[in-house]
Amino acid sequence: MTTGPEFEVTWEQARQLAHQSASPNASVTLPLPDASGHVLSQDVLALGDMPPFAASRIDGWAVSGPGPWQRVGDALAGHEFVESLSSGECVHIATGAVMPEGATAALKDEESQIDGEKVIAIDGAAGLLDDSGALPYFHDVRPSGYEAKTGDVLIPKGTKLTPAIIGVAAAGGHDELKVFKKIVIDVFVFGDELLSSGPSRDGKVRDSLGPQLPLWIDYIGAELNQVKLVADTLEDHFVAISQSKADLIVTTGGTAAGPVDHLHNAIVDAGGSFIIDAVLVRPGYHQLLAKIGNRHLIGLPGNPQSAVIGLLSLAVPFIAGANGQPLPELETCELSTDLKGPAREVRLALCSIESNIATPLEHLDSSMLRGFVKADGYAVLPPSGADAGQIVPWLNLP
Repeated sequence: MTTGPEFEVTWEQARQLAHQSASPNASVTLPLPDASGHVLSQDVLALGDMPPFAASRIDGWAVSGPGPWQRVGDALAGHEFVESLSSGECVHIATGAVMPEGATAALKDEESQIDGEKVIAIDGAAGLLDDSGALPYFHDVRPSGYEAKTGDVLIPKGTKLTPAIIGVAAAGGHDELKVFKKIVIDVFVFGDELLSSGPSRDGKVRDSLGPQLPLWIDYIGAELNQVKLVADTLEDHFVAISQSKADLIVTTGGTAAGPVDHLHNAIVDAGGSFIIDAVLVRPGYHQLLAKIGNRHLIGLPGNPQSAVIGLLSLAVPFIAGANGQPLPELETCELSTDLKGPAREVRLALCSIESNIATPLEHLDSSMLRGFVKADGYAVLPPSGADAGQIVPWLNLP
């Protein structure tokens, strides 16, 4: 088939179209250990005050009123000191332990001195004492609700859950979270010239995309169903696409109009329609986005760098849309040197970055992968390129 120029879009339009094409995925409720990597589908609220009681910030002494203070006991984390303190008294206390009733401040071990049964403030704490010999009220104390009050939003909807953020949910009293179900992806690798093991030989080349795509899919927040090598025939392309049950199909190769590029015809034969059929970006011009029934297909070029750029350009925004997240914003960088670009297309130049200065790497050809070894991301150059010192968008690599 042939495609019309209406399918050729700018790189930024491609990102926006991919994001808009995705419908928010269904929500599921998962226990905390299973929620990592998912995106919240609703706000997480504090189920109680955090902390639920006034607690010591430090290991040391809970003191009441002016010192020196008479030691009358201990207050350990998880064990409340049942007696109240009177002015001039103190108890040894652990970090996080409940401040006894009547306590007015906490005093660090290293800023205290024991004289018999008396505790005296020394060093930095001594300089904080008022005229009566008292520390400032609730010095080194976390008041009840200091971090959050009951009902406060701890984690907003749309947040991708990391181990640390799951810890926040646990501290807020949650045992499970409502998250977006991950998009399920089938990966079809097209190319009779590809080998799945060993070095390139006999006119064939080693497939470098099949091994890395499952890791990319995990990185972008989706779930891999399968990776399958598909023969370069229209029938095999059609069968793979039409029989897939995944939410999103990602293909590699066959996005141009060469003699063995059957992807366009297979999409049409499967009842699909094109949203994007070329993107004004180099590398990566021949990438596409299509809709087939209630599923989508992202076609990546066969060249390795072009395929990675296609993932970052189309798949990342699509997954964000499916997770109810906004289109990811780009950072910026400053170029260390002049970089040329094509007349019409945006150029994504593989660079290292230090102190926000982006320096282009060797091995930038779209068929090469070695540049990834030292790369931090892509400098996004406007058509015709950019000059040294110019501020341009920056696209991070994981």
